[in-house]
Amino acid sequence: MFLKKLLATSALVALGAAGAQAGEITVMSWGGAYTKSQVEAYQKPWMEATGNKVVSVDADNPATPIKPQVEAGNVTIDIADVEYSDAVRLCDEGLLEEIDASALPPAPDGTPAEEDFIDGALTDCAVANIVWSTIYAYDTTKFPDSPPTTMADFFDLEKFPGKRGMRKAAKANLEMALMADGVPAEEVYDLLETDEGVDRAFAKLDTIKDSVVWWEAGAQPPQLLADGEVVMTTAYNGRIFNAAVGEDKPFQIVWDGQIMDFDLFVIPKGAPNKELAMDFLKFSTGTKPLADQASWISYGPARKSSGALVGTFMDGKTEMAPHMPTAEANMGNALVNDFEFWADRDTELSERFNAWLASS
Repeated sequence: MFLKKLLATSALVALGAAGAQAGEITVMSWGGAYTKSQVEAYQKPWMEATGNKVVSVDADNPATPIKPQVEAGNVTIDIADVEYSDAVRLCDEGLLEEIDASALPPAPDGTPAEEDFIDGALTDCAVANIVWSTIYAYDTTKFPDSPPTTMADFFDLEKFPGKRGMRKAAKANLEMALMADGVPAEEVYDLLETDEGVDRAFAKLDTIKDSVVWWEAGAQPPQLLADGEVVMTTAYNGRIFNAAVGEDKPFQIVWDGQIMDFDLFVIPKGAPNKELAMDFLKFSTGTKPLADQASWISYGPARKSSGALVGTFMDGKTEMAPHMPTAEANMGNALVNDFEFWADRDTELSERFNAWLASS
């Protein structure tokens, strides 16, 4: 009897200690199917493994609140999921914690993380989790006989009449406009470095401006298609995949002119739970969690060792590999986002884009 009581007391003490040590972090991401994929692949397993808690918060762009929070000395975000150009810019401005890549978990075969992550996936202040793309998609019921197949078709209102959805931002729209105007993907950024190239991109956007419905959050494009407000829309490829495969919507992705990018985890300078945040980051960017996320949404994992573990969608039958931006069949006219270009010129081109929007 004494031994039973002693064991029970020890168990209670252990539970109490675990409870006392358990912590909480706030993770900010983009919402919708993307956040769900992170909750299932990263957050729930980490909470189960550590006893800690994750508060998941969504934003139209998780990079936006970081600078004002850090400068005000009132940081409430422990981890944010941001685009590459934002990660570089925020790091350059001293607004992010530096991350030692050598502290990240190795691949299952022992390959160091620095060698296992795909090229460009690691920076001084950020660790990539996915490769994703901005694409455009259309409602197949609107064009049953002769569907659009190229970026030029997105801008062709005569052959493919109807409203278009586009993100309310300069980024991606300028690149797509130039590709639609006949500029090869490999020449897009060289042209955008010139005034003539920027003028040409805006002139192409002028041709469809009156037919555009502007969106700001990633969940909006599939909803615009589903509601019949647009017949085509630019979108993040994973959002369209989830609507088409997960919800059986009649949507089709056009991969021509896709713009590939990374999303990365960052820790804002002065994060209230920095050590826990780093533990979560290490866990989430391990080989298996990255592969697991790809079962929930069609974004490619940022580690080489994760590729072989990517299986089927949650329906148990749809192979995910062909739906990834990096699938060979989808790479015919792909453009890799030039993060340095946007880190340098985002403010300037965004101001011009907003002025263009406001003009008649």
